[in-house]
Amino acid sequence: MALTVKTQIKSWGIAAAVFLLVMWILGNVILPFVLGGAIAYFLDPVADRLERMGLSRALSVVVITLVALLLFIIMALLVVPTLVSQTTALIETAPQLFADLQSFLTKRFPELVDTESTLRQSLTAVGETIQERGGQLLEAVLGSVSSLISVIVLFVIVPVVAFYLLYDWDRMIAQIDDMLPREHAPTIRRLARDIDKTLASFIRGMGTVSLILGTYYALALMLVGLQFGLVVGAIAGLITFIPYVGALVGGALAIGLALFQFWGDWVSIGLVAGIFVIGQIVEGNILTPKLVGSSVGLHPVWLIFALSVFGALFGFVGMLVAVPVAAAIGVLARFAISQYKNSSLYRGPGDV
Repeated sequence: MALTVKTQIKSWGIAAAVFLLVMWILGNVILPFVLGGAIAYFLDPVADRLERMGLSRALSVVVITLVALLLFIIMALLVVPTLVSQTTALIETAPQLFADLQSFLTKRFPELVDTESTLRQSLTAVGETIQERGGQLLEAVLGSVSSLISVIVLFVIVPVVAFYLLYDWDRMIAQIDDMLPREHAPTIRRLARDIDKTLASFIRGMGTVSLILGTYYALALMLVGLQFGLVVGAIAGLITFIPYVGALVGGALAIGLALFQFWGDWVSIGLVAGIFVIGQIVEGNILTPKLVGSSVGLHPVWLIFALSVFGALFGFVGMLVAVPVAAAIGVLARFAISQYKNSSLYRGPGDV
């Protein structure tokens, strides 16, 4: 006997409530498993391709693990120390940069010397706020990061979880499929394929785009001679998954630093700006169409809203699961709209 719509809605509502409750209670405890699952999902197509080339699943996972370990060692030896040192230097230089900004503006806009000037008062207020709150903010960030879980534990647990999930991925999917309610299995499979398509396009596609652009920005800015070029490139690449935000934030930060470093050398400043213009042209015309596609189904506003809400409610773990949840809700919403438009409620009782 088929379940009524009311009963089905109640059942799925309870499942969603349990999911949110588990995230709320466990929080940072499940962080390594969420990261491991994300890595396994990201690398599953690579393992499938290696299997089609004739390797066994176990050997495919071992090959992927060895390549990942090699890349990690290279990053740890070459990139991470430079990134950490530049980040530390940027934090230490920030107060001096702000003082130079005040001096720069005051010299070129004499009205700022007037202590009654609204702009001067605003700059002074911003400076006092940074001085008062900057240390507290940094301490809070470091405290929250350290409280998530020990970095050493992350480096141990995440690769192990990713390895086993990647090895058993196809079998887990088959077991989940076997447990689907038979009456609704075809519909659930279709929705799951749509969600997977959206996630694959966004996470795998935008992840690759972010990596390519971040590497390009970092190398290009360092070649131009911009201080903290590696940090700026990493920031721009990291937030590229939000359309235009990565280029705007990275470009503003890079050009701002370039104005202080290269003031008067307009060629160097123009090169810094040109790096981000070229990056946007390549991203919009080559990388995103080829790697992501045109029908991702995740509107930028919806994505930002999901990240904000889940980040505020569940912290860093919430931000990690925000994209999959947003993709799932988007697919379910489109399915509900399609069902509504095919119903008599929308068409009317006389329209068949």
